[in-house]
This record gives sequence, structure tokens and C-alpha cells, in this order.
Amino acid sequence: MSYRSVFAPSTYEKVIERSRFIADCAHAESEEEARAFLAQVRARHPLATHVCYAFVADKAGNLLRFSDDGEPQGTAGMPILEVLRSKKLRETVLSVTRYFGGIKLGAGGLVRAYAGTAAEALAGAEIREYRVCRTLRVFVGYEQLDALKKFLAARGAALAGTAYAGDVCVTLSVPEEEQAAFSAALTDFLAGRVRVAAGETGWAAFPAG
Repeated sequence: MSYRSVFAPSTYEKVIERSRFIADCAHAESEEEARAFLAQVRARHPLATHVCYAFVADKAGNLLRFSDDGEPQGTAGMPILEVLRSKKLRETVLSVTRYFGGIKLGAGGLVRAYAGTAAEALAGAEIREYRVCRTLRVFVGYEQLDALKKFLAARGAALAGTAYAGDVCVTLSVPEEEQAAFSAALTDFLAGRVRVAAGETGWAAFPAG
């Protein structure tokens, strides 16, 4: 199983007919995390006319919430949610804050404004693919470190950390179904001068293709 999600918080702003539209998006692994993020957005914009939002707060895409926050029904929250759905994003919260500029947009204009701002915000956000992975601890001598880095760069493994002691220990994550082939290829690449210890299974983020 895998899914796509926003990896890091980001903000995007545009002006439409003198109204400011400010989109904020972030990774959120539960409804509580999503609502905490929305509370932070509201705290940054206490004078905003509306803070509309949508989120998909689970890995399966079933936990959906949205709000028009005072805008005409169906003109803000649902269009934002449809953008999340069209991008196939999970565990993602996306808000669009509006400061009214004095010109009414009408229902169609509001839908285009909220959906457009949401889509442009996601276009500039860092999206990653989350996959079930196995943590590996790779032990090599210092003389093998450059070769190990070359191998890992080519494979695109998700690095978690490096410890320097008697040997170098690199902690990384690889997709669970690729673990055996990865370990075999690494051992072959380093001519056996490596030790690989498998650890726990969990989720890791990889650049989205």
C-alpha cells in the first residue's frame, strides 16, 4: 500500500478582484492534527472574513471533512476537497483564507477562486509518496563510505541518520517488498564488505514521481 501526501507545510497567496486568498497546506495523520493546524491558521488571521478548508486525514482516504465557513454553501469547502481528491492526496489538510476586498464574486466565481487557489498551492507544495518500509542499519568501514553513498544515491533510499563509531552505521528505509533485493545488491556492490541488519516496519516518505 502507498499513498501521496503533502510532506511539509507551505503557503500560497493570490489576489482576485481585490480579495486576498491565502492557502495553507500540511501533512496531517489524524483529524486532531488537521484541526490543530486549522486552529494555527485562524490564529494567524484573526481578522479574515472566512477560513474555508478541507482535509483527508487518514491513509485510506475515508476520513473527509470540509467547511465553507460562511461562504455560500458548496462554493468553498467542497471545491477545496475536490482538489485534494483530484490530486489523490491522503493525510493532507488544506485551508484557503479570504480577506474580502469589496467585490462580490458570485457562486461560480467563488468556486473558481477557492479551487484555483487550492490547486496552485498544491502545485508549489512538496508532495511525497508514503510507502510501507523496512528500516535497515547498514554497517561499513570508513573506506567503504563513499561507495555506499554512491549506491544509496542511485537507489533513492530514504535516509534516517548516520552514526560514526568503530564502523559507520547508516540507518535507512527501503520499501518492504524490495528489502531482500536491495540487501543482495548492496552486498554485491560492496563485494561483501558490509553488514545489513533489518529493523522494524513502518511508513517512510519518498519523492513522488
